[in-house]
Amino acid sequence: MPYEPNDRLLQHFEENGADLTQQVEAQLQLIAPNSPNIPLYRDMILTVLRMAQDDRNRWNAKITLQAIRELDNAFRVLEQFKGRRKVTVFGSARTPVESPLYALAREVGALLAQSDLMVITGGGGGIMAAAHEGAGLEHSLGFNITLPFEQHANPTIDGTDNLLSFHFFFTRKLFFVKEADALVLCPGGFGTLDEALEVLTLIQTGKSPLVPVVLLDAPGGGFWQGALDFIRSQLEANRYILPTDLKLVRLVHSAEEAVDEINRFYANFHSTRWLKREFVVRMHHPLSDGALAHLQSEFASLRLSGEFQQLAYTGEEHDEPRFSHLTRLVFNFNGRDQGRLRELVDYINLPENWAQAQGKAQHRVAPEPA
Repeated sequence: MPYEPNDRLLQHFEENGADLTQQVEAQLQLIAPNSPNIPLYRDMILTVLRMAQDDRNRWNAKITLQAIRELDNAFRVLEQFKGRRKVTVFGSARTPVESPLYALAREVGALLAQSDLMVITGGGGGIMAAAHEGAGLEHSLGFNITLPFEQHANPTIDGTDNLLSFHFFFTRKLFFVKEADALVLCPGGFGTLDEALEVLTLIQTGKSPLVPVVLLDAPGGGFWQGALDFIRSQLEANRYILPTDLKLVRLVHSAEEAVDEINRFYANFHSTRWLKREFVVRMHHPLSDGALAHLQSEFASLRLSGEFQQLAYTGEEHDEPRFSHLTRLVFNFNGRDQGRLRELVDYINLPENWAQAQGKAQHRVAPEPA
């Protein structure tokens, strides 16, 4: 989504006779000359200046400061892992080492690492320790939380640069989701259930990009099956959610199934973005003519108007040249039915729906309109 400056910030200072905007921009040009982000930095600073001018509550100022510091530190640390696919694994910190779930989480971590996927956890014990134990330090990231009682990071990441500590749950949750290309949820307590429902809410409402959400339980376990039964009998039956919303999750009972589910999701699908009013699905392989025709009829409910178009990159997305090799599936998405969108992703991931012949693909994929 393009950034739109908040003119109210500028007006606020003009009314008070404080010509700070030019001073702020001048300082920013010295610090980050020619940066495209200067309008963003300017409005951040003006927001803080407006808070200082109001000077209402010390607690509010402390919250703002702590949040900014946590965000800045996390951005700096995670920059070194930019470009690597990551999977967030949630689960109980109280799962004992002898539990079958511990062994299952350790196996998931190992298989994710074998697929060159980094494993993000809360950095604690139980399921988190098991997943990192399986993945090893090179493929592990821990987002720990400061609690009123003493607790330590697990041995795999403790004392390393792969560990981040947060004071606020909300900043920690932001990075659990922001950095994740997939999520695996093992049985756990209030925290795990909170994370599961928040992730589903963010994806269901389109506030977070579509990624695979895998519910993992031991063979014969009923933790997630019981949760799904409740959701179907109470939420779906009472129309609190759409029937297709449950397409956003997959229940599996082995580490292999969990990792296969994630790898299948990215077989052809790469990522999505909004470009003006159009929704763009980036793909590794163009679709065949037959598959594209199938989308027009079978997934018409996802479109507000027009048709699905398969387009090649021609430079309109000048801010993302690193994706220039990818084919685009472009349409006027209603932005609402994310479960049905997941079904579309499953369809384009099937190899039989790809245009196999290179010559045919080049002929059929039209350039994007100017």
